[in-house]
Amino acid sequence: MYKAYETGFRSQTLSFKEKFWGISFFYVLLITILAVVGVVMLYSAANGSWQPWAGRQLIRFGLGFGVMLVMAFMDVRIFLRYAYLFYFGVLALLVIVEIGGHVGMGAQRWINLGFIRLQPSELMKIALVLALARYFNSVSLQHIESVKGLIFPAVLVVVPVVLVLIQPDLGTALMLLFSAGAMFFVVGVQLWKFGVVLFSGILCLPVAWHFLHTYQKNRVLTFLDPERDPLGAGYHIIQSKIALGSGGVFGKGFLNGTQSHLNFLPEKHTDFIFTMLSEEFGMIGAVLIILVNFLIIAYSFVFALRSASYFGKLLVIGLATNYFLYVIINISMVLGLLPVVGIPLPLISYGGTVILSVMAGFGIILAVNTNRNINIGKD
Repeated sequence: MYKAYETGFRSQTLSFKEKFWGISFFYVLLITILAVVGVVMLYSAANGSWQPWAGRQLIRFGLGFGVMLVMAFMDVRIFLRYAYLFYFGVLALLVIVEIGGHVGMGAQRWINLGFIRLQPSELMKIALVLALARYFNSVSLQHIESVKGLIFPAVLVVVPVVLVLIQPDLGTALMLLFSAGAMFFVVGVQLWKFGVVLFSGILCLPVAWHFLHTYQKNRVLTFLDPERDPLGAGYHIIQSKIALGSGGVFGKGFLNGTQSHLNFLPEKHTDFIFTMLSEEFGMIGAVLIILVNFLIIAYSFVFALRSASYFGKLLVIGLATNYFLYVIINISMVLGLLPVVGIPLPLISYGGTVILSVMAGFGIILAVNTNRNINIGKD
């Protein structure tokens, strides 16, 4: 069923040794550097203590690193075979969240498993990419260019987006939409169709505004005018800008950030950790973190270009776009270039499901690169 083309490509399964030496160790090093920086910043956020964040983050990264390695050594054809099964499994978890999920900070986004609070919406970022990659791998360009050919993938996108919006989690819903949009663009969907969707979205903005929660409306209004409520809705972004500016070029030094350690900076261990890093290590530290992230994203797209498998190409493009959105939205958010939407900075911000899902995504990307000379036929 999943027969590799024989002409010019290897069709056999790679040995463990071949897979090991096929791994990009520089790529793994870049990921590890970010994780180490994350643990260091969480140690600083707790005023020089491993508790409550740094120690747990280190353990979670260790688990995530194991997940990444398991994924990296898997045959890409396994991802193709079980893509839909994984997608509908995660979709079922999203439904469970709506029925009886754990509520935190006014949102119902988690399933409490006791030892960890699972956030299915993070898993959906991988599941949706897998499902779309499988679908587009199985159809022709002529089918994709027809309206009928886009109904099924559109449903694959819309259903989880609606479920995530209900939680509510606007940031994750937008990430799902943009990641899917990137894949639709890559496979050859005509630009006029994107134009129709964009125009329809603009027309629906007044209606969408009516359904936004009060805090979401305040975030948009605060983005447009942070000074309208400096001690309320605008407090986060104002303090973030103060911390960013006070760091200067070289920063105030490790553990010496005044805005963060005097508790003026809110959510310093999650959404605004990049601000704390910039205050302590200055513009140089911030630029270096951006550079490491840029290298990870660039290498990911290079892996996609090198893959002989169309399914592999789409898989890496979707996952790399998803990671890019994490980074660009979080940094733009703390700089005041986007409204605050609660998107963490992966591997650096404190989080459980996020770090595991991101590491799993990296593992899949490594697997595609390792199996880059194996082409996969239509399923």
